[in-house]
Amino acid sequence: MAFALTLSELARWVDGDIVRGGLDLSLTGMAALDAASPHDVSFLGNEKYYGQFLETKAAAVIVPRGVTSGPEGTALIAVENPSLAFAVVVRHFAAAVRKFAPGVHPRAFVDPSAVFDPAKVRIQAGAVVLAGVTIGDGSDIGPNSVISDDAVIGRDCRLMANSSVRERCVLGDRVILQPGAVIGSDGYGYEFSEGRHMKIDQVGIVEIGDDVEIGANTSIDRARFGKTIIGEGTKIDNLVQIGHNVVIGKHCLVVSQTGISGSTKLGDYVTCAGQVGIVGHVTIGDKVTLTARTGVTTDLAAGQIYSGKPARPMREAMKIEAYSRRLPKLIDRVKALEKALGDTVAERE
Repeated sequence: MAFALTLSELARWVDGDIVRGGLDLSLTGMAALDAASPHDVSFLGNEKYYGQFLETKAAAVIVPRGVTSGPEGTALIAVENPSLAFAVVVRHFAAAVRKFAPGVHPRAFVDPSAVFDPAKVRIQAGAVVLAGVTIGDGSDIGPNSVISDDAVIGRDCRLMANSSVRERCVLGDRVILQPGAVIGSDGYGYEFSEGRHMKIDQVGIVEIGDDVEIGANTSIDRARFGKTIIGEGTKIDNLVQIGHNVVIGKHCLVVSQTGISGSTKLGDYVTCAGQVGIVGHVTIGDKVTLTARTGVTTDLAAGQIYSGKPARPMREAMKIEAYSRRLPKLIDRVKALEKALGDTVAERE
């Protein structure tokens, strides 16, 4: 993937200082340190890659402040956070190459009552937009996506192929749905009666804040009543299940294969690592981190790191894990002591 900019333009993009290199140096691509060509820009975001940095063929490298030398002929731009700066470069590049041609594809179905400006919205082939839908300017509805009755899509949203937004659900501005994401599927609700599981209708909605991203094949269930809420800036990975009436706060991170049961509440800035499981009807405080495969069965206080099943403060969980590894030897010692004690008692008798 190619683009074109000068070293001075790059420095302005990332608010960096040119340590070495000509202002008019042309950069036409970007790559990792070990894969960069003589026309690429790269970055040094972790000191463990310093060896790759010294051998890179990149035309320019974004480096931490304090780095003043590097491979011969390679331009250097110093910033506070090279990883963040490179993300800015990628964002500029993606905006430059993204093809956004407004209009409705002839093979899309759009109900006449849908409200949007066809000169400012893109609806791709096979997409279905049903009655009463509202779509904000700059939004891109991908192939075979479905937006059901009376749903609201904000400005500059991207619904990628085969994503679904069910009836009356609301997406804020700049929301991204990766392929196969489902917003507003029925909550898992049944009542056992007369030997059968009777379905409980789910009549609420899902409300998603601005700048939220939902990963591929993730499902967010609609509320039984009221709202399932995903707060502003939250990023949800692929293959995540979020139950009905869950409330997730602002700027949370929810990693792949996590499951959050119904009516649970997460505060702001909560991180759920991979395969976390959370039971229903519990509350997790702000700035909690749940390490991979943590099982949450009760409310958790804010500002701590939790691990294990059931979830405990990480230091306690690590201690328990360390002790559990010693159990076989401990059991052998207990058996030996019991045998020795038994032999002693027998001798006395």
